[in-house]
Amino acid sequence: MPHDSITPNLLLQAYAAGVFPMADSREDDELFWVDPDERGIIPLDKFHIPKSLAKIVRQDRFTVTVDEAFQKVVQACARPARGRNTTWISERIEHLYTDLHERGFAHSVECWLEGELVGGLYGVSLGGAFFGESMFHTATGASKVALAHLVARLKAGRFILLDTQFVTDHLKQFGACELPREEYQAMLKAALMIHSANFYGLGASSDGSTVLQLITQTS
Repeated sequence: MPHDSITPNLLLQAYAAGVFPMADSREDDELFWVDPDERGIIPLDKFHIPKSLAKIVRQDRFTVTVDEAFQKVVQACARPARGRNTTWISERIEHLYTDLHERGFAHSVECWLEGELVGGLYGVSLGGAFFGESMFHTATGASKVALAHLVARLKAGRFILLDTQFVTDHLKQFGACELPREEYQAMLKAALMIHSANFYGLGASSDGSTVLQLITQTS
């Protein structure tokens, strides 16, 4: 699809319909829509945090912030990583999601170590649904800590859906599972009806102990 035909407003409509865009490479101007038969989610009430990760979170090894460096997180996610030489996060996608961020629909969670951005994730927020897009780390455990803080934030903010798009071996350790399209669509519809969801319901300076308490709390 020509890059100039996809606007931020169209992106929001697509997410509300259960589809999302990707590109073939960083330099590719063309985007295509993805609508998987099986959709990956992490059930918020069943999020599993490994003991080793819980220890890192409790120690507050990283300084965790929200929406402090959105574009830097997207750019870091787009860089080549071990086992991956290309990325689906094109420059066009970066610009579109930065626009969504400026409108309040896209958010990032950042992990810092001695003033350096060493991990994080970003995604799109609509109603009570959060669509995780990508994560990165340059320090061991940083992206996992960002995910733990995200889950705590979503639970505190009354979100009911954390969409991971696909399920990877990495995400399975946190309880990620697949839903058939029809079941996912029903869950998405319910999430979009939650107008009281608040991404900022959790304080920006929440410590690891608070995060762990929220994660283990059931509704």
